[in-house]
Amino acid sequence: MSTKWLDMSLRDFQSALASSSPTPGGGTAAAVALGQASALTLMVCDLTIGKEKWSDGWPIAEKAVMSAIKIMSRAGDLADEDSDSFEQVMQSFKLPKNDEDEIQKRRNEIRKCTLVAAEVPFETATMALELMELLPELAKKGNSNAVSDVGVAGLLASAACKGALFNVQINLDSLPEDMGSDLRSKIPEIQERSRLISREIMDEVRAIIGSD
Repeated sequence: MSTKWLDMSLRDFQSALASSSPTPGGGTAAAVALGQASALTLMVCDLTIGKEKWSDGWPIAEKAVMSAIKIMSRAGDLADEDSDSFEQVMQSFKLPKNDEDEIQKRRNEIRKCTLVAAEVPFETATMALELMELLPELAKKGNSNAVSDVGVAGLLASAACKGALFNVQINLDSLPEDMGSDLRSKIPEIQERSRLISREIMDEVRAIIGSD
């Protein structure tokens, strides 16, 4: 394990992201965005649970808490793992290639590491979608004073999902078709569900903000 991004100050992380270093990159940023989406979700849940005025929202808030705590914790690990997996890809390209045996070993290692580099953001995308699925009802029934925060959580989770999938695809594109076929087959469904649920979140948020 190299740098733990969440141990940095926000300023230092942004500086690292802005640098010419290959890590952190978009996959790490997507995982960090997912963590922020989870944190906002937890805030809204905390502002809902136990408040009698929002008792209709307690069940969805309690459900969202369980998922958001898990996702927020895992998102930090995914941010690190995304950078680490890409570092492994770069290291694999430095392997010797002086004869056919070394060339084949190098090729296999590159492919193995690249597949891992696709699997990490794929998990980010699936967890982002899991969080997004909870947000329409939370926006509708949770504390309406915090509905804009649900909207921001939805936007961040949507960006995390879509951004992570970009990283999945760019890594899969460099692999043979028989590698990562399970990931390839699931991408369209995640993309479409993310698009639909993102719109649903925004509609619920706008319905409440527009009625105030």
